[in-house]
Amino acid sequence: MALVSNILTQVFITLISVVGVYVLTGLTGMFSLGQAAFMAIGSYASGLLVVKGGMALAPAIVLAVLMTTLVGYLVGYPVVRLRRDYISLVTLGFGEAIAALLNRMTSLTGGASGFTGIPRRTTLLLAAVSAVAAIILVAFFKTSKYGRQCIALRGDELAAKAMGINVTRVKMTAFLLSVALTAYSGCLYAFYMSYVDPSGFGWKKSADWVIMVFFGGVNSLTGSTLGAFILSALPQVLRGLQNYRYVIYAVLVLLIINFKPSGLLGEWELTPRNLARTARSLGRKFGTRKETH
Repeated sequence: MALVSNILTQVFITLISVVGVYVLTGLTGMFSLGQAAFMAIGSYASGLLVVKGGMALAPAIVLAVLMTTLVGYLVGYPVVRLRRDYISLVTLGFGEAIAALLNRMTSLTGGASGFTGIPRRTTLLLAAVSAVAAIILVAFFKTSKYGRQCIALRGDELAAKAMGINVTRVKMTAFLLSVALTAYSGCLYAFYMSYVDPSGFGWKKSADWVIMVFFGGVNSLTGSTLGAFILSALPQVLRGLQNYRYVIYAVLVLLIINFKPSGLLGEWELTPRNLARTARSLGRKFGTRKETH
């Protein structure tokens, strides 16, 4: 039971970060290979505020998320004006710079040895409720004016500008929401693991989240959620195959590219209307089969 609780808690924490990546990649088409750096900033900031600042958990998390979002604004202000391929390169460099900085701040963060002594406050219930809240928040964002504008500029930025959409502002809004969600997942991670170190927030973690989004369906929040559940739980369940994690990921991605290029769910979303439509479709299909028999 403890093992299942541990797996689910880590899956829910990862899910929050993946939902943040979906906002960035699925809605706007931007790629960030330094997204894990914002998770690191959230983790370290909240841990330091509680352990060395003596602050209560809730205000520490709020302040850590705000601090990380401010850093995200400073990074995103010039970045969102770049071409999409350059954005991935700049964020990759930013992520590696943060990891190097954390490694050198020995007196404050413990350097390469990591930061210990963080109280374990994150529970399965807190992680689950936070994940559900993050999904609901992003679902509302997707259907909002900003969400629709994000989808419009993802298809064609020039056409979006011609329609009067402030592309830079919309991209910045999506970027900051993504940063805030990732920072919050970092806070939960720190107070669950009770230990953080720079090696856990490299570009590979950011790449993992992007893979999860594409695996489930880059155009579907439901698909991205499903992809996060499958690919984050898989290494935990198959601990004996931990060394072959990226081989398994590569095989799964190749299968998806060849047989389901748009991801497991494509653009399908879990909504009452889509559920009713699917139920009617299945009803007609099985009804037709019975008549033929």
